[in-house]
Amino acid sequence: MKEPKVSIIIRTKNEERWIGHCLKRIHSQNYSNYEVILVDSYSEDNTVEKAKRNKIDKLIKVKNYKPGLAINEGIKCSVGEYIIILSAHCLPINNSWIHEFLDEIKSDDNLAGVYGKQVPMDFSSNEDKRDLLIVFGDDPRVQSKDSFFHNANSIIKKEIWNKFNFDNDINNIEDRLWAKKVLSKGYKIKYTPRAAVYHYHGIHQSGNPERLAGVTRIIEGLDNEHKPGLINPKEYEICLVIPIKGDPIKFKGVSQLEYAASSIFSNKYISKFFVATDSDYTASEARELGFSIAKIRDDSLSRPEVTIEDVQAWHLKYLEDNLEYHPDVVVHSEITFPYRPPNLLDKLIDCFAKTGADTVLPAKVEFTWAWQNNSNKNLIRLDEGDVPRKYKNSLLLGSHGLGCVSHSEVIRKNTLVGDRVHLMPIDNQLNFIEVRTPEQASYFSKMISF
Repeated sequence: MKEPKVSIIIRTKNEERWIGHCLKRIHSQNYSNYEVILVDSYSEDNTVEKAKRNKIDKLIKVKNYKPGLAINEGIKCSVGEYIIILSAHCLPINNSWIHEFLDEIKSDDNLAGVYGKQVPMDFSSNEDKRDLLIVFGDDPRVQSKDSFFHNANSIIKKEIWNKFNFDNDINNIEDRLWAKKVLSKGYKIKYTPRAAVYHYHGIHQSGNPERLAGVTRIIEGLDNEHKPGLINPKEYEICLVIPIKGDPIKFKGVSQLEYAASSIFSNKYISKFFVATDSDYTASEARELGFSIAKIRDDSLSRPEVTIEDVQAWHLKYLEDNLEYHPDVVVHSEITFPYRPPNLLDKLIDCFAKTGADTVLPAKVEFTWAWQNNSNKNLIRLDEGDVPRKYKNSLLLGSHGLGCVSHSEVIRKNTLVGDRVHLMPIDNQLNFIEVRTPEQASYFSKMISF
């Protein structure tokens, strides 16, 4: 018997970070008779571009966003007998997700819709973990009165939608209002722990943080089948970019770029290695060492007031607009750190994937006394004073030049660091030594064997 057509409706608004992962998991399904319809509310990032690169069948634009309206507009242009509604930041856990949804909704002619299990990501907040683990349990249930329904991960019958559309005007809970309507007409709703997805967000508000952490750990331990989700670093397209102004100085008889190359190329998660330089000589050396040159940057990007953020944003724009290369993640690194350990960048990328941060940096752990000048040139103390180290909270000094891992959307905003930062402590203090002048190069090359 021919498999029924399934239309998958994905609503988006600035979901560049998630849409690629979402679509890749859809396209890895063991069910082929489906179409993907993206309903986008005029995203201001690269959501639509990334979606197109990862194969969508139809694109619908909705200006005045209402959740029910967006779903209705997507379904109007669908051809499927069954409609799956999926949030862009929900990732199907296995490749039988479509099959499992179909098995469930076809199990009872009186079912109008089925919603599936949602499992938190490992880096979801404790509030979100608690909510998802409590609400989306391991027991299936058929609902004839309870109108709870969740359109982050659900399937409905097109013939039922033809009779009962979603509310076009409501700002939220369009799914529950729809469920209430179909239940009142004698249909049923079902929850299934199958057809599960990883979902970064939760569904309720927060409570006491300490109590919450304890409750979350207990509940996580009860779910033996689905552990919190992680994104494999290999799923990202990652490039490294080293900005260099002029020609590198010599360190231990070779240029800093050549000296740094071994600690750079030893990292396996990075697909492409670029040098962004204004020097033809440096570009030639970089190519010989195995780096790529997207374009020699012009003199306007080497003026004193130009920042590394400016250079990285320019470089990413050139890669995307002119070379049709679209990395998910950009690693910023500088050649002035000769004692960078091999595989450090891979460790940062691992940390980046595990924490869900916008940006990950290596950090020097300090217990020293520290002050900061404010705008009035008054000193503000940053540490806790003369407290025994075992009782003192450390200061963490981030080192972006040693390695800085960020989502491309962060770089595109002309910054290296996003809102959610994770600092990864590095124990070896030698790693943080920076060499910027020939005098420093001469001194450290004689004093330190590393």
